[in-house]
Amino acid sequence: MSGFVECRAWHLHEEGEESVWRAAIDLIFLNVNRDYDAFGCLFGVRNYANFRPLAADRGLPVDASETVRAELDRLAPWQDQAYGTTWITWAELKAVDWNEPAERADSRLHQYRRTADGWILTGKRTWSPQVAQAIGLPEQEPGQAQEWPEGSEWLVGDTLYKSETIRRRDAVLEPGDWKPVWTVMEALALLHGDDSVRLVVWFGN
Repeated sequence: MSGFVECRAWHLHEEGEESVWRAAIDLIFLNVNRDYDAFGCLFGVRNYANFRPLAADRGLPVDASETVRAELDRLAPWQDQAYGTTWITWAELKAVDWNEPAERADSRLHQYRRTADGWILTGKRTWSPQVAQAIGLPEQEPGQAQEWPEGSEWLVGDTLYKSETIRRRDAVLEPGDWKPVWTVMEALALLHGDDSVRLVVWFGN
């Protein structure tokens, strides 16, 4: 994911002119990593966890900053480097119910390993040959999604596989990679207003 935090600052325009959006900071400086649960929850991209996305496929804001437009123009020859363009304001993010669950169970089985302190999550898999064999599922067709009944779990050897529904706060961890982004947006919003700060993003392979 790439993008910018944009801000519409009242003091950066001449009297009588409308304020314009400017790029405040490139996300490359805020260390946002590849995080499919967050991408799905926020923007509907790689939405394996089956959330109702907060801001999917909105496209480029009509009043996007010159910096954002220039960067997307630069990437235009490579369609796989700039897809899923969308945006969300700080006002919208502040209104999110982070306890809201996904609309249905995760398309991936959650994989746990037993430790001295109990079971710990070690990964998520869209398909597990071990589980399929243990419960007698036929071999999966290429590209076919497997739906696992919510609450199902299977112990295969030393590994526990569970079908679970996660909440928004499980996807976008409060102390995680997104904290620097939220901190910057919140600071700008305190100065310029919640509706005058937004996140503009796009995705690339």
